[in-house]
Amino acid sequence: MSNPITSTLDAGQQKIAGEALQATVVDLIDLSLIAKQAHWNVVGRQFRSVHLALDELVTAAREFTDEAAERATAIGVSPDGRAATVARDSGAKGFGEGWTNDTEVIASIVGNLAAVVERLRERITSTEEADPVTQDLLIAITARLEQLHWMWQAQVA
Repeated sequence: MSNPITSTLDAGQQKIAGEALQATVVDLIDLSLIAKQAHWNVVGRQFRSVHLALDELVTAAREFTDEAAERATAIGVSPDGRAATVARDSGAKGFGEGWTNDTEVIASIVGNLAAVVERLRERITSTEEADPVTQDLLIAITARLEQLHWMWQAQVA
């Protein structure tokens, strides 16, 4: 099918913004899956608080995924959130299998959040001139993920 959605951006702007948004969609889908895997497998003294905080992270990641994907669509870029694409392209660190002690879960989530935020900050820079609207969305996502990064670190400080 030809592209049914046209963009108000020129081709160069669309490419830069589209690539940034696609990478964000992939990272956020993976982050939500990592948090859900941890949610199901966390054990330990801080189980309840970590379990609930993981739900909060999943909700945020899923909402931001939808916002990034819909922004991509709005500029005429078809987002790709298929499992194979996420597995191939995500910049998150991942999460192991099986029961995981709460302190290990916290460390993993902190590391995954840091990796996703680092990549988001690169995309903020790359979209500055190409598409300030996309950049604004990336800034908002980054601000919330940095807040969550702080909150996760504070659990073991």
